[in-house]
Amino acid sequence: MEFPAYLATMPMHAITEIHGEPGLLARFRLEVEAFDEPARERLTAALDLAAELHREDRRVREPYLNHLLRVAIRMMHHYQVRDVDVIVAGLLHDAVEDHPAELAGPAVSGDPTPAALAALAARFGPRVARLVGAVTNPAYDPGRDRHVQYREHVAASLDREPWARVIKVSDFTDNGVGVIHTVGPKVARSAAKYRPLVPIFRDLIARPDTPLSAPVKQHIFAQLDLAEERFSAILDQPN
Repeated sequence: MEFPAYLATMPMHAITEIHGEPGLLARFRLEVEAFDEPARERLTAALDLAAELHREDRRVREPYLNHLLRVAIRMMHHYQVRDVDVIVAGLLHDAVEDHPAELAGPAVSGDPTPAALAALAARFGPRVARLVGAVTNPAYDPGRDRHVQYREHVAASLDREPWARVIKVSDFTDNGVGVIHTVGPKVARSAAKYRPLVPIFRDLIARPDTPLSAPVKQHIFAQLDLAEERFSAILDQPN
C-alpha cells in the first residue's frame, strides 16, 4: 500500500480514518527509525505480542491494535519519549487487563494476573511489567460505583509511578479527545466516564517528577482542554 510522504506529520485519527491499521503500522515504523537496532527489535517484539493478544478485539469500528499503536506513536512523536521500556509498556498496557490467561498460560489456576505480569517481566523486564501493572485496572467491588473506583485507582497507582502517568495520559487522550470518533451510545458513556479524570491528569502531569519537558506538558494540557470541550459538547447540551 502506498502512503503519502507526509504520513509522519498526519494526525493519528486522520491516518486511522484514511489508511486504517496499515497506515498506523507504517507510521509506527517511521517513528521507531529514531531508535537503535536493539531498541527496534524490542519494540517490534512488543508490537507482535500486542497484535497476537488483541487479534480478535475491536473498538467499535476498528481493530483494537489501532488504539495501542496511537498510544505508542503519541508518546514517541508528541511526548518525545525515548525510553524503550515505556513505549513497550504502552503497546502492552491493556494486555494483562484484557488477556491475562493467554499471557499466564494454561497451567495457572485462580487469578491469572500475577502470572501474566510475571510472563511480561520474563520477556520484557520487570520495569515493563511494573508499568503495565500500574495501568491495569484491579477487580472492582460490585457494591460500589465502578467509575468512582476507576478514578480512585488511576489517582493512587499513578501517584507512585511517574512514567505510568505518561502511558495513561496518552491512553486517556486517545479515549477522551478521540471520543468524537466513536459512534452510538458509547459516546455519552465514555464522556461521562472520562470527564472527571481531566483535573486528576492535569494535577499529575503538572507535578515536577513527571518526566516530560515543559513544552510537552503544555501540549498535554491543551489536549486535556480539548477533551473537556468535547465532553461538555456531548454532556451539557440543553434538553
